[in-house]
Amino acid sequence: MRLKPPYLMFLGDAPDQLAAKTAQGVVDWRPDICMAQLRLDGCKADLGLTDMTLEEAADKGAKTLILGVANRGGKISTEWIAILVRAIELGFDLASGLHNKLTDIPAIVDAAKMHGRQLFDVRHPTETFAVASGKKRSGKRILPVGTDCSVGKMYTALALTKEMQDRDMKVDFRATGQTGIFIVGEGVSVDAVVSDFISGATETLSPANDDDHWDVVEGQGSLFHASYAGVTIGLIHGSQPDYIVLCHEPTRLHMRGLPDFPLPSLTQCMEANLNAARLTNPNVKCIGIAINTKAFSEEEAEAFLKKTEAEMGLPTVDPVRSGVGRLVDALS
Repeated sequence: MRLKPPYLMFLGDAPDQLAAKTAQGVVDWRPDICMAQLRLDGCKADLGLTDMTLEEAADKGAKTLILGVANRGGKISTEWIAILVRAIELGFDLASGLHNKLTDIPAIVDAAKMHGRQLFDVRHPTETFAVASGKKRSGKRILPVGTDCSVGKMYTALALTKEMQDRDMKVDFRATGQTGIFIVGEGVSVDAVVSDFISGATETLSPANDDDHWDVVEGQGSLFHASYAGVTIGLIHGSQPDYIVLCHEPTRLHMRGLPDFPLPSLTQCMEANLNAARLTNPNVKCIGIAINTKAFSEEEAEAFLKKTEAEMGLPTVDPVRSGVGRLVDALS
């Protein structure tokens, strides 16, 4: 799937800022393609963008309306349908990261056919993928992995990509989730791929390339998360990483949503991911640790990073606070 910028970010009647976290991630990393936001009465989220109507955004050249908000249950509200149909009539494509599909709503499908517009349900890949071959591919790949879900794997991957671009390296960010797809306009949401084909989908996403070209593949889940480890292992084998970066959020008391499962140690997690990755790349290495220190003060964050680096013997950074330059320095 390939989305057309610039975007109008639809926040609907989001009850709080957290409900707009998908849209916020897009704005954080690609403000250049986010033209404005559309908020309905009662919306409590704000991306800091200019508020525009559908008509105003269409007149200024917006191409895609992004449903970057999650309501209760992650459903497309019946109250939104008339607005979405009107957007199609004005020339917008629609893209949604919600669980139910745009393509399952007859009024939206009929309008898209009538006006020649595209509908993108980014959680639901439409391509058919082959079973993975595991065959060595040319080019180089980096995969952030995590001690848990939602510890900063996507932000680490995007920060690495930007740092490498700033150094004039040949590099692409390969999106594997809905927010990443919105950010770069294409990708595969691997958690919606049938399990037998996750590795194959990842091979397709990151094909053979020039020897000096890098793919930074967005990580998903965790090998230690009982709910999502299956997605993680398929992504590891299919991405065939040359290097991994271990991501961690140090205030977690247990795996997200699983109070009976403690977090693994950094050493335990690193070794498990390296062992899994060696199936398709025996030479894989860990180049460093990325810590989400958002909950810490500057002094606490600095102390924690230094302590972790001394314990692990690897460059340890916060991608947001300190950048990832030292991780890129470790590449060869």
